[in-house]
Amino acid sequence: MSGRPVKHSVTLKGHRTSVSLEDEFWQEFRALAAEKRMPINALVAEIDAERGLEMGLASAIRLYVLRALKDRLR
Repeated sequence: MSGRPVKHSVTLKGHRTSVSLEDEFWQEFRALAAEKRMPINALVAEIDAERGLEMGLASAIRLYVLRALKDRLR
């Protein structure tokens, strides 16, 4: 396990921003984007549009990954 989050650059609404995620979350997120045949930035934009103002983007991505993994177990 990596422990500490690592910053990853993404483009959101035409602007570069960084998202801090642990390596394990980032790897799974990339795999989910590949499964959906979506660029990372497109999946980030989809999550961003659905997350609401009270939640940070990194947290929204972690929850997206968690939900996807839980769905696989069902």
